[in-house]
Amino acid sequence: MTPPPTAEQISTRTLLDTLIRAGLVAALIVACFEVFSPFLSLMIWSLILAVTLYPLHNLLKIHLGRSDSRAATLIVVLTIAILMIPIYLLGTSLTESVETVITSVKSGAVRIPPLPDAVSQWPLIGQPLHDAWAQAATNLTGVLQHLAPQLKYVTLGLLSKIAGIGVGMLVFIAALMTAGIIMAYGETGHRSAKRIAARVFDPQRSDKLIDLCTATIRAVAQGVIGIAFIQMLLIGVGFVVMGIPGAGLLAIAILLLGIMQLPATLITLPVIAFVFFTEGASMASIIFALYTFVAGLADNVLKPMLLGRGVDVPMPVVLIGALGGMVSGGIIGLFIGPVLLAVGYKLFWQWIDTPTSNPVPVSPTGE
Repeated sequence: MTPPPTAEQISTRTLLDTLIRAGLVAALIVACFEVFSPFLSLMIWSLILAVTLYPLHNLLKIHLGRSDSRAATLIVVLTIAILMIPIYLLGTSLTESVETVITSVKSGAVRIPPLPDAVSQWPLIGQPLHDAWAQAATNLTGVLQHLAPQLKYVTLGLLSKIAGIGVGMLVFIAALMTAGIIMAYGETGHRSAKRIAARVFDPQRSDKLIDLCTATIRAVAQGVIGIAFIQMLLIGVGFVVMGIPGAGLLAIAILLLGIMQLPATLITLPVIAFVFFTEGASMASIIFALYTFVAGLADNVLKPMLLGRGVDVPMPVVLIGALGGMVSGGIIGLFIGPVLLAVGYKLFWQWIDTPTSNPVPVSPTGE
C-alpha cells in the first residue's frame, strides 16, 4: 500500500502545478500578442476615432430611426468623402506642378538671375557660392546632369515619403471603417469596458476612470486637431486671397505643424517676408502680414479654452501628456499620452486621499 503524500510533497506539487499553469498562461498571452500585434496600431486608431466621433453618432442616430448601423455608416461615408476631395486636389496639383517644372527645364525657359558681385567677397563661402550660382545661371541643364546621381537619391527619398503618406492614409481609412463597426456596437462596448475596469480597479471608481479616459481623448481631438484645423483655415484663407503660390500645400503644412505642436510661424514668417520682397510695403502687404501673424498665434488663445474642457484634471497635465506622448509615440502617442497621464494623476490623488489604517495625528501647529 502506497503511503499518503506528506505535506512537503503536497506543497511542492502545488507549487509545480502553479508554475506550469502560469507558464502556459504566459505562453498563451505572448502567442495572442504576436497574432494581434500587426493590427495593434489599426485598433488603437479605430478606438480613438470611435470615442471621438461617438457624440456625433448619437446625434445622427436620433434622426435615422435610432439605428446605430445607419448612423455609423453615414459618418464613415461622409468622412471618407471629405478626405478624398483634398487628397485628389493635392495629387492633381502636385502632378501638374512637377510636369510644369520638367517642361520648363527641358525647354530652357527657366532662367536663374546672376548674383551680385558683392557676394563673392563674403568670407569662406562667398566665392564658391558665386561660382556655382553663375554656372547654374549660364548652364542649368549641365548642372542638373552633373548632379543627377545626388538628385536621384533625393527623388527616391521623396517618393518613399510620399508612398509612406499614402500607406498611412489607407491605414487611416481602414481604421475609420473599423471605428464605424465599433460605434455600431458602442453601448455593448461601453458595458464591456466598464466590466474590465471594474475587474482591474476598484469597482466604485472604475466608472469615473472610464469617463476620464473618454473625455481626455475627446479633449485632445478638439484641443489639438481641432485647433490645428481652425488655424489652417484662418491662415489658408489669407494665403489664397493674397495669391501665395502653393497656398494649399502651405495650408496642409500648417495643419501638420499644429498637430505636431510646432508653431505656425515657422511657415507664416517666411511667407510674410516673401510677400514684402515681391509686393513691397503696400497697404495690402501690411494688412496681410498683421492678419497672418495674428492667425499664426491663435492656438495660444484657443488651446487653454479647448484642450482641457470636460476633463477632470488640470489642463497642464493634458498638455504635458500630449507633448510627451507625441515625442515618444508619434501621432498615436498624442492621444495615449494624455490618457495615461490623466489616469495616473487621478489614481495618485485617490491614493493620497485614501485614509491609512493607522493615521498619524497631526497637531494644529504642524509639530
